[in-house]
Amino acid sequence: MGRFLPACLLLFLALPVRAEPFAPVREREQFLSLIDGKTLELPLFRIRLEVRPDGRIAGSALGWDLTGRWKWEDGYFCRDMDWSGTPIPHNCQLVEAKGSQQLRFTVDRGAGEAASFRLR
Repeated sequence: MGRFLPACLLLFLALPVRAEPFAPVREREQFLSLIDGKTLELPLFRIRLEVRPDGRIAGSALGWDLTGRWKWEDGYFCRDMDWSGTPIPHNCQLVEAKGSQQLRFTVDRGAGEAASFRLR
């Protein structure tokens, strides 16, 4: 028994840790289930957003108010926003989920820059 436990621990520690990959979110209902009652956070830019089921977006970025509207269109999250008087143009984004803790939004229907938000 004395050698069995250390051998099991070595085997366990030697197994590769598999990171959960991001998976596309294609349906509005799936997206709503992920964001329901949650806040999206991107701490580096002090972004906190609520994406509400009724199509409203509310929150802040770098201490300034952020508002907007969104809709689900052909499998993409499409939004218009305003950052304290500065319009953020309409854009449709690919949404991907990593479990229920993280969402990644990639602009231009998945062809542009991406940002990953924690769900709290």
